[in-house]
Amino acid sequence: MPLSRLNPEQFAAATSQDSQNLIIASAGTGKTSTIVGRIAYLLGNDVKPEEILLLTFTNKAAAEMVERVASFFGAGVAGKIDAGTFHAVSYRWLKKQDKKVVLKQQRELKTLFRSVYEKRSFDRIDAQTSAYGGNHLYDMYSFYQNTELNNDFESWVIEKYPEHELFAMIYADIVDEFESLKKEYGFVNFNDLLLNFREMCKTKNLGYKEVLVDEYQDTNALQGTLIEAMNPPSLFCVGDYDQSIYAFNGADISIIGSFSKKYPDAVVHTLTKNYRSTMPILSLATKVIEHNERIYPKQLEVTRDKAAQAPKLLAYDELFDQYHAMAAQIRDSQTPREEIAVIFRNNSSADGIEVGLRELDIPCKRKGGTSFFDAKEVKAILDLYTLLVNESDMMSFIHLFEFARGIGSAMAKEMYLALKTLGHGSIFYGLYAADESIKNPFEKRKLNHQLGLFDDFLELGAVGKFAKLGFENKFMKNPVLKHPRLTKDSATFLYDFYLLFKDLKGIKQPRTIVKKIASSSLFNYIAEVLSTKRATLKDGSVDEKQKSESLVRITRKRLLLEELSKPYSEHERFLNAMILGSSDLTQGEGVNLLSVHASKGLEYKEVYVVDLMDGRFPNRKLMQKGGSLDEERRLFYVAVTRAKDILYLSYAKYDKIKKINFVPSQFLFEAGLVPKDEVYRGLVEKEMDKEEL
Repeated sequence: MPLSRLNPEQFAAATSQDSQNLIIASAGTGKTSTIVGRIAYLLGNDVKPEEILLLTFTNKAAAEMVERVASFFGAGVAGKIDAGTFHAVSYRWLKKQDKKVVLKQQRELKTLFRSVYEKRSFDRIDAQTSAYGGNHLYDMYSFYQNTELNNDFESWVIEKYPEHELFAMIYADIVDEFESLKKEYGFVNFNDLLLNFREMCKTKNLGYKEVLVDEYQDTNALQGTLIEAMNPPSLFCVGDYDQSIYAFNGADISIIGSFSKKYPDAVVHTLTKNYRSTMPILSLATKVIEHNERIYPKQLEVTRDKAAQAPKLLAYDELFDQYHAMAAQIRDSQTPREEIAVIFRNNSSADGIEVGLRELDIPCKRKGGTSFFDAKEVKAILDLYTLLVNESDMMSFIHLFEFARGIGSAMAKEMYLALKTLGHGSIFYGLYAADESIKNPFEKRKLNHQLGLFDDFLELGAVGKFAKLGFENKFMKNPVLKHPRLTKDSATFLYDFYLLFKDLKGIKQPRTIVKKIASSSLFNYIAEVLSTKRATLKDGSVDEKQKSESLVRITRKRLLLEELSKPYSEHERFLNAMILGSSDLTQGEGVNLLSVHASKGLEYKEVYVVDLMDGRFPNRKLMQKGGSLDEERRLFYVAVTRAKDILYLSYAKYDKIKKINFVPSQFLFEAGLVPKDEVYRGLVEKEMDKEEL
């Protein structure tokens, strides 16, 4: 049974009879075994599986723990445990209450946000500071939702960014209109799931006897208040303050740091036995992380007694020498490719090592940075599919029509609303059976100079300019073609959209839908736009070879999406899997290229941590934008503790393209791999000066 396999520290935590428990589980100390042991203890003490809630930060982590419970108690019992990410659990509860909830990813709602933002004109406002762009303002608002518990958005902007006070009321009005649109169309994003679920928890008893929280150090203020709103009889939180690396996303290390203050009767358990790394690797990690303030005392013990290889520092004269030499070393390594990881802090580092590996025909897969599901071609297919299932999804329409030349998000929204008007609530009726008695289907713009709203809509245009394009007569009669800024290119895009959805009508199989979308004229146009853009050089010319390679990569992604759709027979299940589970799905084989954030929770026999130069790792630019040296040091700690047996740390002294000289990372000095000389003292003094400011 799970409890019999635990060491004394793990067993004491798993069998605790206290109502609030915090388990400090450092890298490699068996936190998953402890959580599974805790669930086994609860099940053995008359707690029903449906009375247990397990909150994780990835669906993959939840599935793995449930699977381990199933191996002891059976799939029937384990399947009744409510397990998943904060967002997945919130979504399930909200769907029980309201079947019309439509979950949208952040990037989709960002498109809707831009359509509201673009109606504003900041140029006519006399201010010394430039207004924030639409994408940046959306990210600010998302961060506000995750971290602010008291102020309204306008007050928060004025407090945090006083130089933007003149724009604060316009920003707030954009947010208000955005929220109204979301409510009108039933859209919710990941933040909304938590906000709405938190409100539900305040009035509804969910029936859980214990809530378990994995990776507790990564919770943000919103997630913290959600746990409080649940108010479970028993709380079991597992985490490690040294692995808190999501401050950029609102994670608040003070939440784990103040657990004992929030719950005065709580018991803090510390797991000290490391089962993953060798003594030299763990010693190096500890030596560096101890420069951070200790929130809870801990002293790790190594349980492995086999002969161990000391971590090795690799120094190179030039940046790309580093990437090529590392690729050659991986080629000659006896470690299986799947057991090797290259961990990077910056995307540019990953690009360099990926090129080096490809040149030697070494297969690799990359996670972190731009994922498969973030690729615009994949998003386009899923947006088209989404509209087939739910024509009320205005964002999918807007996001797609931004590909058409001359159509931005604001104009795309105007066209969507016009089609809806022509179809009396249905865009497809508006497209295929438009009410031609409606001569002007476009929304009249409101004016408010104080809120940056100005009237710039021109007179309706004539459709005669499209006469020679070969459109069906029925389509030519559609009043939406009278939009004054609609060009021949954008009208053709709309016509291809019209033809595609005629072809998709009545098809039930997800895989067939994906194949038809991917072979359509509309998607071919999108692929052409993307491949041309990706192959355009700085002088404006197009590299045809690069364009051809880009088209091949687009085809590969399309084929992979077809493969992912195979197991599904229902539209909604397929789309929900792509939205909620996309971050857990990976592709490819071979050497693992991972951002530090993507590497968290994983382990490999042989690990390379690259580009350990001051400025890159620690990343000084991100530190200036609200990060900290402590957070960068925690990132370093996470990176090196992924290694089980072999660890290489590398840096370069010069970048011949940018003509920049580098100095070693401060962490290499702290690890004792580089002598503490004048360079090190300069780095420390620079950090001390920053703290004084």
